[in-house]
Amino acid sequence: MNANKSSKGSFKVYFFSALIALAVSLGVIGVNKLNQKEEIKGVTTVETVQGKHVLYTADDEGNIKPLDFTDTSKKVLDAVVHIKSTMTSPSYGNQGGRELPDPFKEFFGDMFKGQTPEGMQSQPRIGTGSGVIINDQGYIVTNNHVIDNADEVEVTLYDNESYKATVIGTDPTTDLALLQIDADNLSTMSLVNSDDVEVGEWVLAVGNPMGLNSTVTAGIVSAKARNININQDKFAVESFIQTDAAINPGNSGGALVNLDGNLVGINTAIASRTGTYTGYGFAVPSNIVTKVVEDLLKYGKVQRGMLGVTIRTMDSNLAKEKDVDFTKGVWIEQVGENSAADKAGIKSGDIILEVNGSETATSPRLQEIIAGKRPGDEVTLLVNRDGKEKEFTVVLENANGTTKIVKKEKKEILNLLGADFENLDKDLAEKLKLDGGVQVNKLYPGKIRKETQMREGFIITHIDGKRVTDVEDVAHILENKKGGVMLEGVYEDGSKYYYAFGLDS
Repeated sequence: MNANKSSKGSFKVYFFSALIALAVSLGVIGVNKLNQKEEIKGVTTVETVQGKHVLYTADDEGNIKPLDFTDTSKKVLDAVVHIKSTMTSPSYGNQGGRELPDPFKEFFGDMFKGQTPEGMQSQPRIGTGSGVIINDQGYIVTNNHVIDNADEVEVTLYDNESYKATVIGTDPTTDLALLQIDADNLSTMSLVNSDDVEVGEWVLAVGNPMGLNSTVTAGIVSAKARNININQDKFAVESFIQTDAAINPGNSGGALVNLDGNLVGINTAIASRTGTYTGYGFAVPSNIVTKVVEDLLKYGKVQRGMLGVTIRTMDSNLAKEKDVDFTKGVWIEQVGENSAADKAGIKSGDIILEVNGSETATSPRLQEIIAGKRPGDEVTLLVNRDGKEKEFTVVLENANGTTKIVKKEKKEILNLLGADFENLDKDLAEKLKLDGGVQVNKLYPGKIRKETQMREGFIITHIDGKRVTDVEDVAHILENKKGGVMLEGVYEDGSKYYYAFGLDS
């Protein structure tokens, strides 16, 4: 009897549930009928798609708003460009008794072996990357490794219009380069203070990965002040913003932007065993980008202020090794003799806690702060010495141990040549028995690299038979020159060479 009642009760529950399910099904069918426009040959379309905004975020004032990347993407896509770097390698084999090296072998080993017959002209090699337009004068920031060793650089805008680019300057220490194109009505991107960027903040990576133009990926800032030891320059500065926004080959030089569409970093590297995205991307912070661009535009070369110390990030193991109490900061391993730090009284074993009131918990963070300064700038260091805090004022110096700002002659013709020139050092001039000359310190895309086989270090003594003693002579002789040019000079081993190229009329 009780079992029968139980069965009837269960039947009522099932019947009631079935009615609810039927009502819900009829309701869904009714909604679908309202949303359906028309079914044609088995294809059904609806008026609207529900649930566009599935994520929410808070602005600086704490207001909740839908997380929507479409407006940001529309704002930034026009300001990110595609960069094509072309290298036309010289002929292989022996020319004039000298073997000409394959400049790509250093980077790719023998992967090109057998593709170019011995003694024949090699095919142009193409590299691609991204760049960011930062003002309406056509200045574009990218990575130095995107254009390094190229003979020609071509920039393609979002609308697929292409321009030849001039290299204004490079900074291998931060892997940044500044280009310029002659174009009007350009979309640009503003740089923000990267110190204000927070871990966990939403960011977008914009660039041209894997040969795919104008790609946007989303993620967050995973960490700041990362050092991954990818830059092998002697004075390398690495203090990357790490992100999990997908970054792949071809993204190099592209933009990392916040939700306001402002630049927080230049995408530079990935950490990957496969060569493609695995969750770790790294960008040069916008504060370093700003400093490099300002220096290249104002001085023609980057002005790097230096403390003159070797450093290590403090951790428990280092504290145990040095037999000191652990203190979060940067341990000074060595102080260079007569360096800026030495002159200020900094000693080996000091622990730098702050620079100008900003905490320096890691070596990359200390590098980032100092990289934003120039020779002659004063910085105040808060230091832990034997358990006590002390302040020191340090006047930063350049790599030569002075506070002098070293300017590069900024002439349009010199940019066209694609080289950094410097007046010949007096000691070297005396050794080579020269009255003077101009040394080529750095080559990048331009006339010289494209049309000659000149190597860095060449000393120009004559141009078209005219004596050259300083950089101003080079600019003066070539400024209004048309047609062919003949450079005469020597290398440091005393070997004499002539190089010829043409200037467009």
